[in-house]
Amino acid sequence: MDSPIFPCGRISRRSFLHQAGGGFFGVAMGALWAEAGEIQDAVHGPHFPARAKSVISLFMCGGVSHIDTFDPKDNKWAGKLIDAVGFGDNNAEMRRPVIACRRKFTRHGQSGTPVSDWFPHVGGVIDEVAVVRSMWCHEGNHFPAVIETCTGHRGRAFDHPTFGSWVSYSLGTANKNLPTFVNLGRASSPVQLTGGYLGAGVAATPFQPGETPIPNLKPPKGGTSAERDRQMQTLQELNREFREHHAIESDIAARAGAYELAARMQLAAPEVVDLSGEPQHVRELYGIGEPATDDFGRQLLLARRLSEKGVRFVQVCHAGGGNGGWDAHGDIETHGPLCRATDKPIAGLIRDLKQRGLLDETLIVWSSEFGRSPWSQNTTGRDHNPRGYTAWMAGGGVKGGVVHGATDDVGYRAVESPHYYSDLHATILHQLGLDYQKMEIPVLGRTMRLVEKEEGKGPIRAILS
Repeated sequence: MDSPIFPCGRISRRSFLHQAGGGFFGVAMGALWAEAGEIQDAVHGPHFPARAKSVISLFMCGGVSHIDTFDPKDNKWAGKLIDAVGFGDNNAEMRRPVIACRRKFTRHGQSGTPVSDWFPHVGGVIDEVAVVRSMWCHEGNHFPAVIETCTGHRGRAFDHPTFGSWVSYSLGTANKNLPTFVNLGRASSPVQLTGGYLGAGVAATPFQPGETPIPNLKPPKGGTSAERDRQMQTLQELNREFREHHAIESDIAARAGAYELAARMQLAAPEVVDLSGEPQHVRELYGIGEPATDDFGRQLLLARRLSEKGVRFVQVCHAGGGNGGWDAHGDIETHGPLCRATDKPIAGLIRDLKQRGLLDETLIVWSSEFGRSPWSQNTTGRDHNPRGYTAWMAGGGVKGGVVHGATDDVGYRAVESPHYYSDLHATILHQLGLDYQKMEIPVLGRTMRLVEKEEGKGPIRAILS
């Protein structure tokens, strides 16, 4: 017998979803379902009053040299051999020569915080920034380090979700027309986008500037509005039946629900990504229109607009793909163009948020999967260094003009107030009103935690106001 949904009586729900799956996918629906009570054990809501409403995470893919950017060292060790044991790509014991830092560091702002000449614009807003010079992690190669720093865990024995997915899962949506977790830029690894065992519904939604913010978001050309209405009516009924009979946490459930959000995003997303209405002076803040900074500037302006519209976690990956563009084995001078591409847009983001009165409720985090070594690799390049490096934060209740922690004389190891990477996670969670010790979920009879207690110390309270 024919029905209004299956007029030919020959299309099954499974077939429909399979065919539809080739289009829109990966949109975060978990927050919406959490509000409706349809995701079991979702935290949905802060544990205590939050200082920040949203996070813009700037992830520099490939390993930024802290020694040449935000952690100045004198050159008294230059040319001398130092131990580099169990480290780098081959873990062999060796001695390598320290290479001189060619950068000039200038003290900026009322705080007098020294910043490299590669980041003069960030230097101009350094009084809004808390620099943590004592980060460390375990992994010394890119892919394992990305897993560790983005998920809080080492290895892939379990499908751990990335950090933004935890935020999405825990806080839900602040805008029903947009995802809770958005990624801009090319990531180094799919791990940076995954919802893992929290479900595909809280995975990152990839956005891009331009007329098409999300591939396949707009309906195909040629169809009529009446046909579209019938399609959406059919989809609504299919989703209702599906939710009645199947578990919500599965990938296919997330995909089915994604279409509902996609329908709303057809109206909301194009407006958000349309930068044409931004005043010229704002566009200039981000370096839009300048060859070196246009691309990243557009991404950060879009990040601000998404955050302003209620997207809780915006992850911006710079120079991703492969090992990441910041991987400077051959010559540390390859950092130069990357710094020029990001410096003005980052400073512009901070200035723009502050002049709008939004900086105190928007937490900006700048980080990488590890730092770089003080010794030479290929004469002028630097090797990987997870044992001591820099991350920094601005806005969102973080003290400005603060330097916390330190590495040793050559920038090799964190020695003063060392902080495992999970402390950065715990700090972000704290500013969002979330207790890192309560961020856990049962998976296959085992309690999974975002922050493993045996490694970290918790929020970096010395940088919090």
